[in-house]
Amino acid sequence: MLKTNHETGMLSEAVAWRSRDLAVLWHPCTQMREHPDVLPLLPIARGEGAWLLGYDGRRYLDAVSSWWTNLFGHAEPRIAGAIAYQAGRLEQVILAGFSHAPAVELAERLLAIAPRQPDRAPLAKVFYADNGSAGVEVALKMAFHYFHNRGETRRRRFIALENGYHGETIGALAVGDIPLYRRVYAPLLAEALFAPSPDAYLARDGETAADVAHRAADALADLLDRHPGEICALILEPRVQCAGGMRMHHPDYLRRVRQLCDANGVLLIADEIATGFGRTGTLFACEQSQAMPDLLCLSKGLTGGFLPLAAVLATQEIYDAFLDDSRERAFLHSHSYTGNPLACAAALATLRIFDEDRILERNRTTAAKMAALAAPFADHRHVADVRQAGMIVAFELARDVRNREPFPAADRVGLRAYRAALARGVVLRPLGDVLYWMPPYCIDDAQLALLAQTTRTAIDEATACA
Repeated sequence: MLKTNHETGMLSEAVAWRSRDLAVLWHPCTQMREHPDVLPLLPIARGEGAWLLGYDGRRYLDAVSSWWTNLFGHAEPRIAGAIAYQAGRLEQVILAGFSHAPAVELAERLLAIAPRQPDRAPLAKVFYADNGSAGVEVALKMAFHYFHNRGETRRRRFIALENGYHGETIGALAVGDIPLYRRVYAPLLAEALFAPSPDAYLARDGETAADVAHRAADALADLLDRHPGEICALILEPRVQCAGGMRMHHPDYLRRVRQLCDANGVLLIADEIATGFGRTGTLFACEQSQAMPDLLCLSKGLTGGFLPLAAVLATQEIYDAFLDDSRERAFLHSHSYTGNPLACAAALATLRIFDEDRILERNRTTAAKMAALAAPFADHRHVADVRQAGMIVAFELARDVRNREPFPAADRVGLRAYRAALARGVVLRPLGDVLYWMPPYCIDDAQLALLAQTTRTAIDEATACA
């Protein structure tokens, strides 16, 4: 069928933007040599709800929430309006020695909704940063400095989990365990200790997810016993190791970790940058374990996907350890845009929408529909696992499902599935050979049906040669 002049014009505009992009931009998490032939490059003109609208005139269902940031859909008018209103009043002010209403109000709101534990004092202070990785850096430095100020100078090591991910800055990368991201930079990184992952996919014959969680917790206990008085903090992603392939674990694990940290005098850092704000079925994943961290890292969905912002919530005890006449005992970490008024205004609007639209209740209904649509994939000859935590569903692709034998890396099955889905108007950015659904909460029944149908077709096409 011949294209209309309008369609031809849009395609020409898309080609022009792609050419201009490749002339000047270096994209994140990308081997640039793959653009534009191996990895498509799609210039996007605007967003609308769950859709991205390209300069080529096509619509693309944003099934990954634009790197897990977008909660309620693109161009959500209430968040956009809050930013516009704030921009007309105060766009930025240094937060050292100054303050402003959005930063104060957001901190109050975050502390009011933060995870709680009956036998612990609540999280009491908020420190702002610019993005998730920066938030993790803040938490790591706070934990180390806390013990330094207390005179416990032997506590200078961190424990993280195998297959975990916490960001790309040097400190955050040091507590990550995904070789693709950290291998080259290993000489620059502080040496962390890694405990076995509680990943339920690693279950042995006859084991339940809870069994795996307790086995991993026992291994963590042994690791702590081998390093008495050396560990300042343990950092983990509660419930889901997202960048590690959406690997999920039983809530019992965090419950045991909290007990072990207390028994060994170790701080617990919960990285809820990706899992927070309703992604796993509760507002925060920690709630499913009824365990409260000492430091809580938040970002991504915090502003509904509009602006970069991170928040690190800390206990009063940690905060008090920095109060002193000496500036060296103060926490002097800073970012130019710390607590930016526009970002804080976006975050406040995001939290209001949770209440106004009863988001968590709606998400439970949507998650049930996602579960029903995902269930038939378990019978696919190349789907080794279908797993879900709230609004996250993942499909583990394998060449031999019975033995869970992965596809050869050279086959790039995940990339092939991504390209097949994109050709049908759905963004399914893979994590290796894991496809996942992590859509905006506004996704409707028709869009869910399209997502499921396209995912099935993409898997069929990508694995056809196996």
